[in-house]
Amino acid sequence: MSTIRIVIADDHTIVRGGVRLLLEKLPDVAVVGEASDGSQAIDLVRLHQPDILVADIAMPGSNGLEVTRRLSDEGLPTRVVILSMHSDPEYVHRAVKVGARGYVLKRSAIEELELAVRAVVRGELFLSPSITGPIVDGYLDRGSPSSHHGELTPRQREVLEMIARGQTTKAIANRLGISVKTVEAHRAQVMDRLQIYDVPGLVRYAIRVGLTSSDE
Repeated sequence: MSTIRIVIADDHTIVRGGVRLLLEKLPDVAVVGEASDGSQAIDLVRLHQPDILVADIAMPGSNGLEVTRRLSDEGLPTRVVILSMHSDPEYVHRAVKVGARGYVLKRSAIEELELAVRAVVRGELFLSPSITGPIVDGYLDRGSPSSHHGELTPRQREVLEMIARGQTTKAIANRLGISVKTVEAHRAQVMDRLQIYDVPGLVRYAIRVGLTSSDE
């Protein structure tokens, strides 16, 4: 039986330690690295080429979803299992969309993480059983005009993320190297596509889909 090599990424030392303790009890699993933020996670995956990255959805710097997207864009074979406190279907949908192969709730039984790791290694998709019902309902509802938010371009996602983090229009313009009017145009397009017409609503949406976290 070949060894399953894993990197753990979570900004909380106690959580990383608990996940490591659980995984290292499994006879065919080896934890080859730990990261406390998204940038470290990407570096460790590049270095060790593990089978699995177990990553928290909310980390400093690049969050778990951004890490997943970047690994997918680079064509790295490592498969990602997301750990999250959030059972909202939007989080799960976004995680799967950017390439995650597993989504495990932190409040779930610890046995679920083992099931997720083994399923993902086999090439399967694993979602915590307690969220599969709402996920199915969410997908069924997506066809209705009230629930369809449309797709954002990469630049629109950048603008939305910075708005959600409290950056001013001028700061966003300086960061992206574009004019204030262009930022305002992107913001208007985002609002139109999401059918959300106030900044607090955009912030709530960004938190719900994992572009930012409520504790930033």
